[in-house]
Amino acid sequence: MKNKLALTALLSSLSLTTAAPVFAQGFTGNSTGNVASQGFNGPHQGINTIKQVLAAGFFSDDMPVTLIGYIKASLGGDMYLFTDGTGEVTVEIDHDKWFGQSVTPKNKVQLSGEIDKNIVGVKVDVDSVRVIQ
Repeated sequence: MKNKLALTALLSSLSLTTAAPVFAQGFTGNSTGNVASQGFNGPHQGINTIKQVLAAGFFSDDMPVTLIGYIKASLGGDMYLFTDGTGEVTVEIDHDKWFGQSVTPKNKVQLSGEIDKNIVGVKVDVDSVRVIQ
């Protein structure tokens, strides 16, 4: 019985101290600064410019891509206009991919995802967003 009470008290105290604060996330007018990055931070092979995305053939659908640039504008819903100096492309960023980050057009970001080509055109489905400046 003592162990059960101690465990209950411990779990109660942990749930109170580990609750994550809620922050605005996504593409907004307020910048909250950089988020600590993890993992590899260096050059990426493969498709890494919008020019390469747009020039890739029909069979490039679902091909992995990593882009570095700026989100210029919201197009509504989960759609955004992204530029990297080589061109512009529509990117789709679901709300759960922002990971608590707030991004403005002045923030340089790294987007990782896949090319989505269909009869309508080309876009990039984003799996992760990382503020890098």
